[in-house]
Amino acid sequence: MTTFDKREQGFENKFVHDEEIRFKATARRNKLLGNWAAGQLGLAGDAARTYASELVTADLANQRDEDVLHKVSKDLAPRGISEQQIAARMDEFYRFALEQVQAGV
Repeated sequence: MTTFDKREQGFENKFVHDEEIRFKATARRNKLLGNWAAGQLGLAGDAARTYASELVTADLANQRDEDVLHKVSKDLAPRGISEQQIAARMDEFYRFALEQVQAGV
């Protein structure tokens, strides 16, 4: 294997690793967001867990943050919670989830 091949393999491995970290952090973020939104909706127990799980699996199907944001915004609009507030929570939860994933928690 040439030096170029080794470098290319290293870049590919880093890309795969970074994508895996991003995927795990996004799934964890969606679960955190789902739990928070469930609380805002007055859901508890199994209903809250189901709501949070649906956000995680919905994102797996679509792979778009906007879809998650729009779903939660639609659900929380009657509670007076704006899309901007939800987007801020998503950012906060992503940073927290990324720290956890990188720390191996």
